[in-house]
Amino acid sequence: MDASHFLVSLLNGLSVGLLLFLLASGLTLIFSLMGVLNFAHASFYMLGAYVGATVAAGAGFWVALVVAPLVVGLAGAAFERWVLRRVHAQGHVAELLVTFGLAYVVVEAVQLVWGRQPLAFEPPPAVAGPLFTLVQAPAGLTLAWGAAPEACRGEAALVCTQFPALRAFAMVLALVLLAVLALALRATRLGLVIRAALTHPQMAQALGHDVPRVFMLVFGAGTALAALAGVVGGAMRVTEPSMAQAVGPVVFALIVIGGLGSLAGAFVASLLLGVLDSFAVASDRSLADLAAALHWTPAPETAALALWSVKLSQVAAILPYLLLVLVLVLRPRGLFGTREG
Repeated sequence: MDASHFLVSLLNGLSVGLLLFLLASGLTLIFSLMGVLNFAHASFYMLGAYVGATVAAGAGFWVALVVAPLVVGLAGAAFERWVLRRVHAQGHVAELLVTFGLAYVVVEAVQLVWGRQPLAFEPPPAVAGPLFTLVQAPAGLTLAWGAAPEACRGEAALVCTQFPALRAFAMVLALVLLAVLALALRATRLGLVIRAALTHPQMAQALGHDVPRVFMLVFGAGTALAALAGVVGGAMRVTEPSMAQAVGPVVFALIVIGGLGSLAGAFVASLLLGVLDSFAVASDRSLADLAAALHWTPAPETAALALWSVKLSQVAAILPYLLLVLVLVLRPRGLFGTREG
């Protein structure tokens, strides 16, 4: 892999990881402050993409980036107020089951309203093209802002690799969100009230704070973050009914790897999974090549198995879950977790 492909694979992995964090941050927020593992979180992500695409068709992408999280956040707050709060006294199993049922309801509702076909969702012109182009020449690596230069079209010796501006925007948005969440939870009165309502709800109630309303706002904020990720992810990838099933299991895997309830853990695990997936997908090496690079020689009967001819790109989809199993075996609480569930 040459330098340009390595850098772009790294940036693609970081952009995917930060998009996953944009989605996982809402789920982590809900679990860390309420103790509720919301199985419908990926469905709110999908709903945000569809609402965002609808709003963007009439008012533009930037308006959709604000309106869709508000709409979905209000829907999430209403669900917590009228449904989840009623089963909260029954324990975590009832909460899991009701959010599990909600996930299917949202998927079916989206298909009834928007249909089963992919929805057109184009990014705005400001972030539609490439941010820069890496030009790998025999003399070295250079960077050209914007589209590929004319030299890339006429010289076979040049390898030109573009990096989309929308991915860069998603990366900046996720980093800004991380800073805002960390500051809001640790340095504001609202964050203090939220943490107090979780650890000492009766004391917070005695001091005049409406604890049920705090939980409703937290759940609404978490679903709004999922919708924000949906708007960006829908424009970056494809807006379709199966998008929730595509990212949902990965998000749950990464919050377990990072540590349930840990925002820092979700951030590190998101970057780790994003980079791991990016390099695995771009790799043409087999498991035998990987074993040789690690200076490990398998037993003859093991080396004869067809498994060793499998390429890393073919097993990229299961790498997050292999890492999940490894983390659960070695560190059940996750990389940064302080609670097991």
